[in-house]
Amino acid sequence: MRQSCIALTIALFAAIAAAAADVKFVNVWKSPEVSRLNFAGKKVAALVITDDQPLQMSGEEALTRELSARNVNGLAAYRIAPREELMNAERAKAWFDRAGIQGVVALRPVSKDTEQTYSAVVWSSGYYQSFWGYYGYGWESVAVAKPSGTTTTIVVETLVYDLTTDRLVWAGTSATRDPKHLQEFVKDLVNEAVDEMKKMKLVG
Repeated sequence: MRQSCIALTIALFAAIAAAAADVKFVNVWKSPEVSRLNFAGKKVAALVITDDQPLQMSGEEALTRELSARNVNGLAAYRIAPREELMNAERAKAWFDRAGIQGVVALRPVSKDTEQTYSAVVWSSGYYQSFWGYYGYGWESVAVAKPSGTTTTIVVETLVYDLTTDRLVWAGTSATRDPKHLQEFVKDLVNEAVDEMKKMKLVG
């Protein structure tokens, strides 16, 4: 299981060098006990759960910048506690309590899927315009279609916790096609999450 997590996070890190991101939340949830969420001015930890330490650090820094841009006092989790402490709930809680953390935004890569894509055929020209022209071409050119590229989809779980009550406030699962570099990926992810929260009237 741990090996699969390592492979997944390495794959996620590699995929972030691809084309423009297309973030879409496919599943969202809001706590029925919370009507509004306001972390303005509060200390909120940015947590990326992954076995890849460089990805954790860069991801948390990117998430912290997005929180700070929204008047939240964001703090990367790796700056709160040593990595080995963060991997144990009881020990991590002690560090978070000492730091006065009031909320957490957690990101966790869940899966990565790669799909092969094929070049579009221009049917309006060449052999295709005549059946008999195509007929000879078709028999002479029988071959297995070769992919022209790949499309990578990264699924990420986003969770928002209120630590003053130790309760999950909001959750969502997003699918992102061909994520770009990490900062833009996290920015797009946070923007989409905020939009989803607005739809649910959780934030203004």
